[in-house]
Amino acid sequence: PMDLKRGIDMAVEAVIADLAKRSKKIKSSEEIAQVGTISANGEAEIGRMIAEAMDKVGQEGVITVEEAKGLETELDVVEGMQFDRG
Repeated sequence: PMDLKRGIDMAVEAVIADLAKRSKKIKSSEEIAQVGTISANGEAEIGRMIAEAMDKVGQEGVITVEEAKGLETELDVVEGMQFDRG
């Protein structure tokens, strides 16, 4: 079992290193919208909203995507901290 764990740990490190090597920094709102569109299965409107949310919250902000009860897609910005439960 320990050999298996060591092997998995080595594989994880190799994958992380490879992903870091292949990744590229994106900066523009247009690039963020493109990544958001791909992540949203080609939904360009969602990609644009993700880029808009990133513009509003910044690099260190948090974006939460929730399923809506209605048919509208909307963007709400919450200032400060938010706790889901007690």
